[in-house]
Amino acid sequence: MAAIQTVNVAIPAVPSSYTTPSAPSTSRLSPPHPSGHRTLLPVGPAYVNHLRLSLHHAHNFSSLDKHLEAERERLAAINAVANPEVDDLGVGSEDEDEEVLSLDPKEWKKHDYYKVLGLSHLRHRATPEQIKWANRKKVLKHHPDKKAASAAPPSDSAFLAGVNLNTNDDAFFKCIAKAYEVLSNPEKRRQFDSVDPTFIDMEEDLPSEKEVKSKNFDFFKTFTHVFDLYSRFSKAQPVPGLGHIDSTKEEVEGFYDFWYNFDSWRSFEWLDKEVNEGSDSRDDKRYTEKKNKTERARRKKEDIAKVRGLVDLALSADPRIKRIKQQEKEAREAKKKGVSKTGPVKKSKAEEEAEKKKLEEEARAKEEAEAAARAEAKKAKAAAANAAKKARRQQRAAEEGA
Repeated sequence: MAAIQTVNVAIPAVPSSYTTPSAPSTSRLSPPHPSGHRTLLPVGPAYVNHLRLSLHHAHNFSSLDKHLEAERERLAAINAVANPEVDDLGVGSEDEDEEVLSLDPKEWKKHDYYKVLGLSHLRHRATPEQIKWANRKKVLKHHPDKKAASAAPPSDSAFLAGVNLNTNDDAFFKCIAKAYEVLSNPEKRRQFDSVDPTFIDMEEDLPSEKEVKSKNFDFFKTFTHVFDLYSRFSKAQPVPGLGHIDSTKEEVEGFYDFWYNFDSWRSFEWLDKEVNEGSDSRDDKRYTEKKNKTERARRKKEDIAKVRGLVDLALSADPRIKRIKQQEKEAREAKKKGVSKTGPVKKSKAEEEAEKKKLEEEARAKEEAEAAARAEAKKAKAAAANAAKKARRQQRAAEEGA
């Protein structure tokens, strides 16, 4: 076993000529106070907190921190009442269910971004300012640092003060960031609005021909909702409304003329398939881009055909069309007999024949236009069906070739 040896070392005395070096002029250290300590002035928030700590909280820092937090909340509530002009625009306060909070940021294309930001009640009608406010509230509520601090386990160690001991998962915070990135960008927001999951669900409940022909079918209630649903995609604004049972002939014709020439900005880029991760092949990228382009065109054709089919269905069930045709028939008969509501109208035989011929030509032209519109709709529907068949054949061939 090793033995411990003690060595006596003699430290020489300091020479009498030695003087303590003074601090250089460039030093940031101030010279020591003559009395060896500094005087604490009884002013300022630090001194007030010192008094609170010693007099009211028995030098318990945790108790003082709770008191200061409660005081800050009280002052914030007073400022909120004193400044009613600060308005959050009524957004970002919706309840968050477990399904929303457990979203996976990797599956970002499947998210309902309006629901993530608490804008489900506004959706496509939300303004940029409302989106900004909703994002701000969500960020303040779900920021990882704040959540970690609120749920951090207590620690008595002074060395761990202020250190985040919580391994909080910030997945939902990433979903909030992605939602704001999409909805604050006009182009990305249009792409998302085109395939809004709520709108897709509503499309499943569109009226069928069988429902339209039923006895208890409410034409104006049903089709007003249908056309309001699709009016969001119109490039031309404002969109004429369906009207009511007493709408004039000009209003009815203007409505159907607008929808038969409906110009939609709806697109389907959001549904594009991504190139396989880790693939640097240009051929793969070209093939994916070509396939996405074909799919977008197919979906666009189907959407146009669907809108045209709804317009045809509405026209066939519109009770005003029957009334207008009956009024035109009565007007023609009245003119034929030379009788009007104000009294007999005396016209020559040539004038009556000319008017009769003109009315017949107008009626024939209108019927031809309606027939052409129906034929065009049928043709578009057939083209969409053929395109779908062709796409399925191409996909089948590609799968067999692979």
